[in-house]
Amino acid sequence: MNFLNVPILHYIENIIDILVVWFVIYGLIMLIRGTKAVQLLKGIFIIVVVKVISSFCGLHTVEWITNQALTWGFLAIIIIFQPELRRALETLGRGNIFVRTGSRIEKEQHHLIEAIEKSTEYMAKRRIGALISVAKDTGMEDYIETGIPIKAHISSQLLINIFIPNTPLHDGAVIIKGNEIASAASYLPLSDSPFLSKELGTRHRAALGISEVTDSITIVVSEETGGISVTKSGELFRDISKEQLHDMLERELVTVVKKKNGFFSKWKGDDKK
Repeated sequence: MNFLNVPILHYIENIIDILVVWFVIYGLIMLIRGTKAVQLLKGIFIIVVVKVISSFCGLHTVEWITNQALTWGFLAIIIIFQPELRRALETLGRGNIFVRTGSRIEKEQHHLIEAIEKSTEYMAKRRIGALISVAKDTGMEDYIETGIPIKAHISSQLLINIFIPNTPLHDGAVIIKGNEIASAASYLPLSDSPFLSKELGTRHRAALGISEVTDSITIVVSEETGGISVTKSGELFRDISKEQLHDMLERELVTVVKKKNGFFSKWKGDDKK
């Protein structure tokens, strides 16, 4: 019986070991996706390929150079990404990685939706142009870096104040990441779609452009008409009502969060149905 248990325990240990490594790698990929760190990984991959080729072809000098690059490269990575590593360790130390349960995330998303609805309604009535992009799974760090860092808690008053005409931050996009306004006056890529109406301006093209390269949901308030539009997955929904905006935000933000956490937690909202 003991002989039978030893291989089984060994296999279980190996499976757990593989799952832990997979989880860490997956977490790192999700963390750096859409950031400049992806380019760094591409550079490391190229160095590794050059090292293998130089070793196979007997290019000893090239092989020595690549070995030095890989040896000292990890130290360079720690120095370059020191702020990101510090924030990650602080988050781990505060225990936020465990505290952010499904109900808490859902509450934050409802607060975000309410702030967007109030601010867009206010700006639409007064024809104040606005461009608000909400990041989801795909990283938007490269676009956040093009703007002015805000890192403030979300509120309708702050969103309105940012887009007041003739203020320093009104020209550009507000990017929301998690439960905070990450940046303002950010530049988003313009869409080259030939099907986009020529009567639409830069805000709509930027909103459609960011939806083509990320999974974000972007809200536009037209300065000319006061109409509210939404873009997601390369699609533009023009002149939607307040109810339609609420349904789309609820479906894209809260419902997705529920699905992701449904395996781990039971939602009170589902019990009421």
